[in-house]
Amino acid sequence: MKLGRPASEEKSSLKVLALIPARSGSKSVVDKNIRPINSKPLLAYSIEHAQASEKIGRIILDTDSEKYAAIGREYGIEIPYLRPAEYATDSATDIDVFYHALSFLRQQEGYVPDIVVHLRPTCPVRRVEDINAMIQMLVENPQADSIRSIAPAKENPFKMWTMGEEHTLRPISSDIPECYNMPRQDLPQAFYQNACIDVTRGRVILEQHSMTGKNILGYPMPYNFDIDTEDDLKLVADLIETRAGAKTFCVDIDGVLAVTPSDCDYTKCLPNQECIGVINALHKLGNKIILFTARGSTIGGNWESLTKQQMEAWGCLYDELLFGKPTADFYLDDHALTLSGLRKMTQYL
Repeated sequence: MKLGRPASEEKSSLKVLALIPARSGSKSVVDKNIRPINSKPLLAYSIEHAQASEKIGRIILDTDSEKYAAIGREYGIEIPYLRPAEYATDSATDIDVFYHALSFLRQQEGYVPDIVVHLRPTCPVRRVEDINAMIQMLVENPQADSIRSIAPAKENPFKMWTMGEEHTLRPISSDIPECYNMPRQDLPQAFYQNACIDVTRGRVILEQHSMTGKNILGYPMPYNFDIDTEDDLKLVADLIETRAGAKTFCVDIDGVLAVTPSDCDYTKCLPNQECIGVINALHKLGNKIILFTARGSTIGGNWESLTKQQMEAWGCLYDELLFGKPTADFYLDDHALTLSGLRKMTQYL
């Protein structure tokens, strides 16, 4: 039994409700909301984020599935109802779900939250500090109806078009004349909602029948881990399991940890300190690091002593050192990870 703090415990004078919507009918990733990551169902991460917030007084799992509800109870939160079938379809909107939830609580309990925190189970990587900061931001801005977490857009929409008949292009934005011809650095920075945390006033949901209202503030985040595909799920699972020290990394020395001269004179190798720093961070988290090298397979000789000296001198942490990798121009592996992929995965450790 994984019990959090009691759901009825109020932590402030404001009534702050965290609602975690988890329907069971995902098509892109079947049973996405309860898929295990590091031996824990996906929705459990959002539950634990809400439980760790000192500003949230009540936590409800909104689901149409008794199986999902049982998991919520195991983690110590409320399931006061099962979501009606009409609000558990692919076409059901967030406002359908949240308006039903708040209407139910008002009718059955006379409970109307001042602030509602929307935590999607599909974002298992988020900082509790961000939840608290967004709640506080709404408290300190009484004119605001809601706050949405946002991340920098990878593509600037001022460079985008719609296409009509006969391939006629029209710019997405008309606010800036010929913005599509301007240098990117001269255009406003654009953001997209990253589906991590939304904070809304309860009255906006009930009275305006809206998830945002009209006065919406943005809370920038550098990251986005919303799960929509199997690839997304694998990326997030790798990150979470790496944070927990549950992974094994096999790392080539030459070309990765070492800058090696073209004549393969390994005595002249220089350390790649950036990569060594990443490997050391992974090792300190508890992950197993296996170094391997093809030194000697091309030019002969025994390079074990020198290699060990270099790893020690460069401060590289590892668990095993293996020799005998075959020489080749390319290596294919279904578990292969590029340096750029490693940087992307570890930048939020």
